[in-house]
Amino acid sequence: MTIDDLYNWLVKLSFEDSDTGALFYNVYVYQYPAADEYQIREQIESLKTRLRRPNNNINILTINIFDEFLAYLEQKRFAKNPSMLAYLLEREREGFAIQEALERNVCSEDFFMWIDAVIQKHFADPDGLKKSYVFLYGFGQIFPYLRTNTFLSNFEKYNKNEACKLIVFYPGQATATGFSLFGVLDDNHTYRSIKLINT
Repeated sequence: MTIDDLYNWLVKLSFEDSDTGALFYNVYVYQYPAADEYQIREQIESLKTRLRRPNNNINILTINIFDEFLAYLEQKRFAKNPSMLAYLLEREREGFAIQEALERNVCSEDFFMWIDAVIQKHFADPDGLKKSYVFLYGFGQIFPYLRTNTFLSNFEKYNKNEACKLIVFYPGQATATGFSLFGVLDDNHTYRSIKLINT
């Protein structure tokens, strides 16, 4: 499936309706070759612009999960440090391993609540446009600290009652039984209620 194919899916009124699709968890995965990562990021912005045009009137929220994690760490205070991010960067410069701390923070309930708050803010903005979709990407950047399945499984309780569909851009291959990040690394098993958009 190309980006144009995805566009054609997203403008269908039948698909745009949040009541159609997965019963409890409206998540769709758009998979693409990892080598196309930078091209896909550009196409995401182009797709967002196309969907916002008057003939569609759809306001897309795009979330780079890696950038949001950095923003979350930047605002989180830790002891006497300006932020958790500043603390971790200093520890890394001093030669300490920080992977465990990163994994603990990115898999925390606070971070999932942070992402939910970003989405809620988008939906609360009365701009007169339809808000049917949230685009999530950056899972290749944030690996191995956060796996796609870990995020989706933990985020389910926030998303299942939302009037939107999450479109996850995944740099790898997705099948009915699991994800393969970059087409090489096993990303555990696919959460049972995730619908896949196959290429």
